[in-house]
Amino acid sequence: MPSTPLIFDEMGWPDAIRPQYSLIDAWLKSATAEQLALKRREAEVLFRRIGITFAVYTEGGDAERLIPFDLIPRVLAQAEWQRLRQGLEQRAKALNAFLHDVYHDRDIIRAGRIPERLILHNAEFRPEMNGLDLPGRIYSHISGIDMVRTGPDDYYVLEDNCRTPSGVSYMVENREVMQRLFPDLFRQARVAPVAHYADELLETLRSVAPPNCHGEPTVVLLTPGTHNSAYYEHAFLADEMGIDLVEGADLLVRNDICYMRTTAGLERVDVIYRRIDDDYLDPLVFRPESALGAAGLHFANRAGNLTITNAVGAGIADDKAVYMHVPEMIRFYLGEEPLLSNVPTHDCSKPDELKYVLEHLDELVVKAVHGSGGYGMLVGPHASKQELEDFRALLKAKPETYIAQPTLALSTVPTFVESGVAPRHVDLRPFVLSGSDKVRVVPGGLTRVALREGSLVVNSSQGGGTKDTWVLEQ
Repeated sequence: MPSTPLIFDEMGWPDAIRPQYSLIDAWLKSATAEQLALKRREAEVLFRRIGITFAVYTEGGDAERLIPFDLIPRVLAQAEWQRLRQGLEQRAKALNAFLHDVYHDRDIIRAGRIPERLILHNAEFRPEMNGLDLPGRIYSHISGIDMVRTGPDDYYVLEDNCRTPSGVSYMVENREVMQRLFPDLFRQARVAPVAHYADELLETLRSVAPPNCHGEPTVVLLTPGTHNSAYYEHAFLADEMGIDLVEGADLLVRNDICYMRTTAGLERVDVIYRRIDDDYLDPLVFRPESALGAAGLHFANRAGNLTITNAVGAGIADDKAVYMHVPEMIRFYLGEEPLLSNVPTHDCSKPDELKYVLEHLDELVVKAVHGSGGYGMLVGPHASKQELEDFRALLKAKPETYIAQPTLALSTVPTFVESGVAPRHVDLRPFVLSGSDKVRVVPGGLTRVALREGSLVVNSSQGGGTKDTWVLEQ
């Protein structure tokens, strides 16, 4: 087994406190465990009152629960954030250039920079989008870029979520709860706000109005309905933006124009922020049995009468095998060197790399290329012998469906757990908004924390929690 790597604690806790955490350090030294426990119970009451829950589908789809919220915020200095922001903007621009190219000239394939099989044989490739020019050439208008940190200046992109990323409501609500619970802390700290995310999102959506939209565009949010695990977020965002939350039955397409049914009659819709997957969007084009979308949406999109965000087919960029090529996309489309690094990744479809992965399975993290939510993955150092053998069989049977990465020493942040304040591993999902006018990144993002000691799995479906993410304004 490899030696245990050194873990970087972002606060420098308990002995070498970094400057951006000086206020948090003083607060923790003055607060008792009983006071923190009381505040944690108050936070749970607030979240239950708000109604911000999620469903765990492996427990039947209706086991609604709160995502555990940790009181101790993660803090980023302004200089740290600016570096991240620039890298995120660069990455989003390259991914959107790639998606446009995929459905047009495919220059990156013809140049030999990415294998054709990863695109044309990809389950998320939608030939129906070929040749369709989208406003601003934007396909992924809302991207959630998952990142990890291993040192003071060492950040890695873990994966790109360019289809229907979720979790932004927790970013906003975590801040709201922290401000209610600890107003004195916020009076002393200069923390960049996140409450304006919905305004930025609406401006982004309006900026990609379709060519045939005249005047102020009408924007709606399309949800699968109340049984969806992220329904709270759908309702929250629609309410914050002041737009209608609609289901498929509320929409109607006539003469390639989309309308929504209202009490005053039909109202034309110009932009749909959809939170349902491609397959369920239009039964005339994709799954004919779907009742979640509306017949004709794709044709309204092709006719220039409707913009669908994120665009159909953007899921190619979520593929973890495609992820390996994003640094090359940045070089190819932007002529720049990547500002953010990928995690070194083994492509299990290649025999020599598969051989390495099988020989070092107990040292690696193995992920399904289309997996999400922490499912379909193996954390080798923490796996049992039986789990290792089961995954070995999966890799041999379908190697092309997996990638493998080294087990990174994810940074830790002090976290209030049952035993008191202790370090726990974290990741970060900033949200990048790409419009026809500009790229917007609200400072911070969703910090997810692995609450179990030693665990590297931060997903809420796997027992993880969340923290407020502070970006200091100076």
